[in-house]
Amino acid sequence: MSKPARPHIHLVSDATGETLKSVAKAALVQFQKSQEEVEVHTWALVRKPLQMERVIEAIAAMGGLVLFTVVDQQLREILIKGCANAKLPIVPVLDPVIHAFGKYLGEKAQNLPGRQHELDAEYFSRIDAMHFTIAHDDGQHLSDLDKADIVLVGVSRTSKTPTSMYLANRGFKTANVPIVPGLSIPPELENLKGPLVVGLTTSPERLLSIRKTRLIAMQQNTESDYVDEERVREELNMARKLCTRHNWPMIDVTRRSIEETAAAILNLHARRVEQRKQQDLGV
Repeated sequence: MSKPARPHIHLVSDATGETLKSVAKAALVQFQKSQEEVEVHTWALVRKPLQMERVIEAIAAMGGLVLFTVVDQQLREILIKGCANAKLPIVPVLDPVIHAFGKYLGEKAQNLPGRQHELDAEYFSRIDAMHFTIAHDDGQHLSDLDKADIVLVGVSRTSKTPTSMYLANRGFKTANVPIVPGLSIPPELENLKGPLVVGLTTSPERLLSIRKTRLIAMQQNTESDYVDEERVREELNMARKLCTRHNWPMIDVTRRSIEETAAAILNLHARRVEQRKQQDLGV
């Protein structure tokens, strides 16, 4: 089959298709010229032979690359045979990983569709973390700040809230506390011992741009200390000195996505947990 004028990628799953979406997204960002042209189609919850046959008909009509995470053997054979007849390339995304896990663990895979989405303890832990994080956004409810896993600090508009929500979705109770010029940090934060405290910072240029854009969007005056370059630099310096004084690690978010910032925070958290384990063992 000739290559279609507009590239199509088909994600076929017997579950929600979220795993395939993540894989496809991660791969597509590596192809700058093509990622905006590609049309991605998700065929989710395909669990019956008739459903699979109809999906194959639709895919064959469009052409393209097929990625799948189907575990039922009968459905897999229908899909693979259908793609072969239509001369479409097909990739079993999880097969190499499952094979490697099985070989290493010495256990046969159960081949249960959507198993990763069951309502297990981890799911409820994430929900609990989300509730905590929402309640402790922007310096709220400081009385139980010590129950957090992670506390983010920083001046206004340094991505504290979106980073907190991302970490909560990973199951970490995350609070964030703003550093405000002219105000002392709250004693609950000053005396915090349990949670990991991380400072977020950015370049003055980026911070000014974000703040100005926000004021314009809110139809507010852009001639204020909030967007005064000298004051912004003073704010960032003050925050840096505060973190240094308390020995809080800092992360510059200037050129980082939320995901990259969160990954760096989780590395710090994992390292801290490991250090505490070693201390408890007297190592």
